[in-house]
Amino acid sequence: MAGRRWVSGRGIVPLCLLLVALVGCGGQPSAADTAKADVQQVLDRRAAAVLDRDPAQIAETGDAGWFGEVRAVPLAAWSYKVTGLHRSGATATADVDLRYQVQGYDQAPVTVGRTLDLTVDAAGQWYVADEKPAAKAPQQLWDQGEVTVVRGKHSMVLGVGQSVERLHSFADLADRAVPAVSEVWGTGWAGHVVVLVPKSLDGMAGLLGSPASSYRGIAAVTTGETGAPARAPADRIIVNPDAYSLLGSLGKQVVLTHETTHVATRADTSAATPLWLSEGFADWVGYRGTGRTAQEAAPELWQAVADGKVPDALPTDEDFGFSGSADGLARAYESGWTACRLIAARWGEKKLDAFYRAVGAHKKRPGAVEGALDEVLGTNLKDFTADWREYLRTQLG
Repeated sequence: MAGRRWVSGRGIVPLCLLLVALVGCGGQPSAADTAKADVQQVLDRRAAAVLDRDPAQIAETGDAGWFGEVRAVPLAAWSYKVTGLHRSGATATADVDLRYQVQGYDQAPVTVGRTLDLTVDAAGQWYVADEKPAAKAPQQLWDQGEVTVVRGKHSMVLGVGQSVERLHSFADLADRAVPAVSEVWGTGWAGHVVVLVPKSLDGMAGLLGSPASSYRGIAAVTTGETGAPARAPADRIIVNPDAYSLLGSLGKQVVLTHETTHVATRADTSAATPLWLSEGFADWVGYRGTGRTAQEAAPELWQAVADGKVPDALPTDEDFGFSGSADGLARAYESGWTACRLIAARWGEKKLDAFYRAVGAHKKRPGAVEGALDEVLGTNLKDFTADWREYLRTQLG
């Protein structure tokens, strides 16, 4: 059979089918692979048009209406990578990684999952019909409407559904917060912040990819990876405008300074850093220089001490969960703040700074606080806890 040079008429069709199957498997790209490559080419053109801010060129790749929502955002990078394509006739759904970079703020691109709906015409040309966050992926601000951008000296504020005047007020708060944080932490961080102000609590929840109920009453949060390298994307301070509007002028400033502290300390915050320290330190920086007394800044803890309920130990990470009682959450934050306030008062602000960094440097939680207490403050956890409890009685009794 190996030497046979001919086949019968009946053998021609099966042999051709076999050759087609072999080509489809390895000799040449399959139709699905070709479609994926074709879609990638269209998205490469689309990304270039976004960076060129050319709506006409974007329209040649499909829907361009959404570009008006993102037009004001200064972009240093914008690219798509197709990770999966699911075709059904003349339509398809693409799983895509969008990588974008805000000019002057992000040291590296932010990567987010997106889902694109596409159509193909008779000539085989693909077009984007719709783009949205991937399942379980957070929204981007432009998914919620047209983005307005306001620049401060040390900040960039991006908002949806907010007046320019209100966005300027956030820039003013951030511009005061940045030097206040640098005065304590030093200038070895970016020295600027990105603030996102959605239209409502629901918008905040959308940006975080979580239910709105998780953040009701929370004025702002900061996103970012703890222990992130220097070239990580910039953190985002995300505001809950509903809760923020209920704060007085001092409260608004304390919150922005608190969140800015998280941005500054992110690289030195690790899995070893307990929340009582990271949140307590941020509150300490926020209240520093305001003249607020312990009783004024820690009303829930003051009431507990007055009732003879001095905490037995520093709060656990679980005590900072948003699902618990509001009073319990407030006491957790106030406990962390008073612990950091004690360190600053007894050992000095530089020692508090060094203690924070030393805890984060341990990388793992077991022994991190104990080691830093010994190395930096010359004490141990048992004695420090006793000193803190006595400090509460003195300051809040």
